[in-house]
Amino acid sequence: MAMRNEDMTHFTTLAAIKTPRVMRTVFVMLLIAIIVAVAFLIYAPWVQTTSGRGVVTTLNPNERRQDINALVPGRIVEWFVRDGSTVKKGDPIVRIADIDPNLLDRLGAERGQMELQLQAAQSALATAQIDERRSRELFEAGLAARRDYELAQIKVAEMQGRVAAAQADLNRADVNISRQSVQIVRAPRDGFIQSVNAGDAATYISAGAVLATFVPANTERVVEIFIDGRDVALVKPGDQTRIQFEGWPAVQFSGWPSVAIGTFGGRVISVDHSAQVDGRFRVLVAEETLDGEGWPEERYVRFGAAVQAWVLLETVPVGYEIWRQLNNFPPELPPTGTGTSSTGQTN
Repeated sequence: MAMRNEDMTHFTTLAAIKTPRVMRTVFVMLLIAIIVAVAFLIYAPWVQTTSGRGVVTTLNPNERRQDINALVPGRIVEWFVRDGSTVKKGDPIVRIADIDPNLLDRLGAERGQMELQLQAAQSALATAQIDERRSRELFEAGLAARRDYELAQIKVAEMQGRVAAAQADLNRADVNISRQSVQIVRAPRDGFIQSVNAGDAATYISAGAVLATFVPANTERVVEIFIDGRDVALVKPGDQTRIQFEGWPAVQFSGWPSVAIGTFGGRVISVDHSAQVDGRFRVLVAEETLDGEGWPEERYVRFGAAVQAWVLLETVPVGYEIWRQLNNFPPELPPTGTGTSSTGQTN
């Protein structure tokens, strides 16, 4: 040490140089930042997620948007609704009339003729039954041949067939009259008319033509998202999700769902077993109320609205997640033999 001090006396300029206080402060700050960063990468937890985009839909096909069709051909007489009208179950939507104004009169006359035919067939059946009973009594008394008795039985069976045919014709006439006389299309359930697709009285419509588009009310909403095939093996029914709805302000931290703002809870209820045409898999997510907060009202989140959803997977260190993303590896597999992931405990 003494020799070193003697050597330094020959370098007076170097001995006069001192490390600035600012540089020492910067060095200490950098050292502390590096230590904190390394500790953060090693010990800070990160919830792995797999995300997908989709839309709001419903599970029940009766609760989806549907077309109102014409049951019979004809022309439109009167509309009871317009675009955006709210309707209750059974409310009339449109009245349809046949293009022939005298059709109902002719159908009524035809039904009257069928009633006469039925009465005539019933009278003939009664007469044949009387003849059959008389022939049986004579045959049993030995005063008539077996052939006469058998012919009487055949006559009764023939008359029964005529009565049945006449009754069937009368029933068909009643059905036709009922269809033509009451041609009012009614709402299948509560909802609203999204659009009226047919014209006015000058428009001819055929049976099955689309008259209006109907959207049911008070339906159970679910989210339909599509996930990449690389991550779908890690998604299973029961996994928790965070959902961001289109048009709803949100700040999402996928790795820390507990601090996300404007996102809503969900739970996976179904994962498709086969891929779509583009190779992605459909995942259905139902509403889950967390801390008393459910999804926004239907007027804010309507059917068909776009969504972004994150399915919560395993919890890993931040450093591992960065390394995984840089190498484009799939998320961490759940521990073998565990029924739920560690993600479920973090929320």
